[in-house]
Amino acid sequence: MNQPGLLNSQQMEQAFHLFNAASSDLCTAYDELRQQALVLTDELALANGELRRQFAEKEALRESMARQERLAAMGEMAAHLAHRLRTPLSTALLYAAQLGQPGLPAAERSRFAEKTVERLHDLERLIADMLQFVRGASPAYETVAASEILQKVFHTIEAQVLAHGMTLDLRDHSAGCSFAADRQGLCGALLGLLDNAMQASSAGARICLAASVQGAHLAFQVSDTGTGIAHEAQARLFEPFFTTRSQGTGLGLALVRAVAEAHGGTVQAQSTPGVGSEFVLSIPLTQANAIATCQPKQPKPKQGVGHDIAATADC
Repeated sequence: MNQPGLLNSQQMEQAFHLFNAASSDLCTAYDELRQQALVLTDELALANGELRRQFAEKEALRESMARQERLAAMGEMAAHLAHRLRTPLSTALLYAAQLGQPGLPAAERSRFAEKTVERLHDLERLIADMLQFVRGASPAYETVAASEILQKVFHTIEAQVLAHGMTLDLRDHSAGCSFAADRQGLCGALLGLLDNAMQASSAGARICLAASVQGAHLAFQVSDTGTGIAHEAQARLFEPFFTTRSQGTGLGLALVRAVAEAHGGTVQAQSTPGVGSEFVLSIPLTQANAIATCQPKQPKPKQGVGHDIAATADC
């Protein structure tokens, strides 16, 4: 008789067999889990390698896209610079050509040389502005007189207009207004509009550059008696890279709009095919652009050879 609570030999043997079977099952399960872990590790390694490959491809694609964007930006800036440089460069070439005339009086030679140097300085400033743009510098705003802007633009382009057999009028109704502006940017925009007017006109045409106070705005106007703009093209005039000229960059009017918007203003166009066009760049005269003065002023009419500057007439 076994004592109560003690296992006999048969029961011990059964318990030992059960323990061995459980241990064997555990070892088998462990081996299976270990094999599965190895398979999963291999699969994870493959997945990780694929993720690394996809990430590398994504990075390469991102770098390629960034490079393409930089190239596109560089191309746009090059076209911008070419557009801005064309007018003062053409003017400088015209003045320089006059210096080669035989028998040119000393006073005239000195005047043409001085104007040539002035236009070359304009080119230098434009290049400096472009370099500032590339470096991300903000435009330099300063208080300028509207009359000063008009005179600067007029004297920069008058030789070209005259060389094309056209008449250039200047109308200053700015009432002595001074305002905060990016001088070079604004001059460049007006020169671009005047250049477009010349391109759309032929010998004998009249081009007008004007400024006037219209309520709380100062409006710069460029008009011509040229060929005008087709109705279907007028809605797209200010789109970047849209042009109706075979040699145009399509940036001129887009840049004019950018300058207008940078001053909190707008630019609008009106054109009649076969009659001519008018562009109005309007800038608000508010405390936001630090207006200095806006007083009535009656400028004196000024006459020049081959052109008409009448401050009191309308374009």
